[in-house]
Amino acid sequence: MNGITAIAVLAAVLVAVVAFGITAFNLLRTLDVKAQEALGGIDVQLTRRADLIPNLVSTVKGYATHEKSVFEEVTAARAKATQAAQSGTVEEKAQAQAQLDRGIFHVLAVAENYPELKASVNFLQLQEQLTDTENQLAFARQYYNDATATLNQRVVTIPWMFFTGMAKVAARPFYQATEGQQAPPPVTF
Repeated sequence: MNGITAIAVLAAVLVAVVAFGITAFNLLRTLDVKAQEALGGIDVQLTRRADLIPNLVSTVKGYATHEKSVFEEVTAARAKATQAAQSGTVEEKAQAQAQLDRGIFHVLAVAENYPELKASVNFLQLQEQLTDTENQLAFARQYYNDATATLNQRVVTIPWMFFTGMAKVAARPFYQATEGQQAPPPVTF
């Protein structure tokens, strides 16, 4: 009887360890997928914003034809942001976004010099869509950072850390504002 009881206890412990391993693996993979999905949400908003830029630029261009360098800057920034959204790292996405932010700021600053442009229905709609996109982008960045925080907490704590190699999951970087983007740029006219 004692031999059978010991085997049953050993089998029960083995089943419990395997069940816990499967649970840990699945939990870590699920958290990693959620963080990847959240990063995809940032990409969607960056792409949406990049898609609005040509319309904004062409609207402002009609009024401010002599501001060529501003339009070239925002066009180059848009191309970088689109490329980063498709295949960049979190840091590359943040840097491309910062450059595009500066470009958009300069386009909007140019628009300030043209009262008839500021009153244009098309320009106002574009500004509203851009504002909406910026709000959604801020939410997407926060959602990613929340998902990343949850994943990173599990990856570095016992017992989950013992399963990270098996689940092929590692800590992810947070989405942070690049240097100089923590405060809004100064506006001078």
